[in-house]
Amino acid sequence: MTEGPIGLLRRHPLAADALLAAGLVALELVFVLLTPRELWPRGLPAMLGWSALSAVPVALRRVAPWPAVGVAVATLAVPALTGTGTTAQGLAFAVLTYTLAAGRPARSAALAAALLWLPVLVASLLAPPDGALAVAPGYLVLNNLLIGLLSYAVGRIVHARRAATRALRERARVAEERQRALAAQAVADERRRIARELHDVVAHHVSVMGVLATGARRVLRRDPDAAEEVIATVEETGRAALRELRRLLDVLRTDTEPVDDLAPQPGLAGIDGLTEQVREAGLPVTLHVEGTPGVLEEGVALAVYRIVQEALTNALKHAGTATAEVRLTYGPAALEVEVTDTGRGPRPDGERVGHGLVGMRERVALYGGVLRTGARAGGGFRVYARIPVEEQPGPVVAGPAGRETR
Repeated sequence: MTEGPIGLLRRHPLAADALLAAGLVALELVFVLLTPRELWPRGLPAMLGWSALSAVPVALRRVAPWPAVGVAVATLAVPALTGTGTTAQGLAFAVLTYTLAAGRPARSAALAAALLWLPVLVASLLAPPDGALAVAPGYLVLNNLLIGLLSYAVGRIVHARRAATRALRERARVAEERQRALAAQAVADERRRIARELHDVVAHHVSVMGVLATGARRVLRRDPDAAEEVIATVEETGRAALRELRRLLDVLRTDTEPVDDLAPQPGLAGIDGLTEQVREAGLPVTLHVEGTPGVLEEGVALAVYRIVQEALTNALKHAGTATAEVRLTYGPAALEVEVTDTGRGPRPDGERVGHGLVGMRERVALYGGVLRTGARAGGGFRVYARIPVEEQPGPVVAGPAGRETR
């Protein structure tokens, strides 16, 4: 991508300031040409040369500010040698004062202004211009003093505004970093919580395997067929535990927080009781179930339960006076869960988006599903999740099926 002229001038301040100095000389020429011919200076080429010399400090104002101040003060000899001042000289002093006031600390800026304008005031008193443009020394001193003060004040205002802009940018950067850190912490907390629950699922599978293996050993000699069935169940349970363990390791990654509570976690069978609890807390909830639940991994059942729990908790906290609906749809390839309410919906400040929704997203992503949350058509809030399921031989996970409760 080709860089524009403005970008080039920003990267080359000396070239930009040289163009500005040339512009001041050109402005001087325009002023001369617009005046009556009888007021033109005696030597126009010499006047333009002195004007170019007076504009040299403008070209040096950013690359060498203090040498530019010295050159500007030295050009005060021009009126003494030519008998008249130049417009470019006065503009150069104003531009140089503004530049140092805008880019330097207050003490340095004030010192530069004093070094520039005190000699100007002295020269105005001791050697005022003569000829057609001659004015009273007092008027000249007051005029130069006002120009210097105005240039300095504008520069300090720009300096303060730049400092405020830098402070705001720094504050925004710190706030953005803090927000990212909080979001990362929220994700880490949810992942650890999910890991604890998956640990419980794995521990439950291993416990069941131990009990089944003990039973198979006891009936192995008396009833080999029954022992073979039990061993097949142990085999399938071990595979399920291995799948959950892989997911657990994927969630943990580098987290190694110890887990103490090994009690089995709730699943689909607990959704009835969950909706009843929310109903008793003051939020009317309707549960719709379509299809028949097949064999589900316990981790999937736990994820669905937690999604419903978090969505109903959010509705109870934030929806206000409303009703809610939970819809479970069991399909051959996926399980769909949808929780909607008729409340206030999401607010512009993101009130309904918190750690709970982060946890839902982590759970659904763990099983390769999708999660959609946001405003519901007609008002309210909607949480929808679709989790792929696979046909798994073994005992059916109990849960609500084929009915509607209020």
